[in-house]
Amino acid sequence: MRYSRQNKILDIINTHEVETQERLVTLLRKSGYKVTQATISRDIKELQLIKTLSSSGKYKYTVGASVDQPVSDRFVKIFKETIQTVAYSGNIIVVKTLSGCANAAGEAIDTLNFPNVVGSIAGDNTLFLVINDPANVPALVSRFNEMIK
Repeated sequence: MRYSRQNKILDIINTHEVETQERLVTLLRKSGYKVTQATISRDIKELQLIKTLSSSGKYKYTVGASVDQPVSDRFVKIFKETIQTVAYSGNIIVVKTLSGCANAAGEAIDTLNFPNVVGSIAGDNTLFLVINDPANVPALVSRFNEMIK
């Protein structure tokens, strides 16, 4: 549930200008998450969110990077803990995740800059990856499977 909620937080801050924790709590509740401000405060810390100046002149939450824990370490952890299976056909890799975690897994793959990944499309618990050449797929699938062990 934590990763699903944190994934939703990332989705919300990417689609809304969220200025306060209270606003984030409200948007999460509208999305079906029963949360408290204390929970959101912990999530903000774990996700290393920071406030930056938006184009409208107000401060909003955005994803920041920390010297204590590189972004890539966070995404590797998210990837490991949310992926259930990896399969492929041709130049398409299908990644099955825990419910509500496909976006987080997709963000992890995008952020980690895996070679040969042209793009990704995420649903609730399924992620489709388009690979530039079918010959590159087995190596990527192998790497993904090693990461989730």
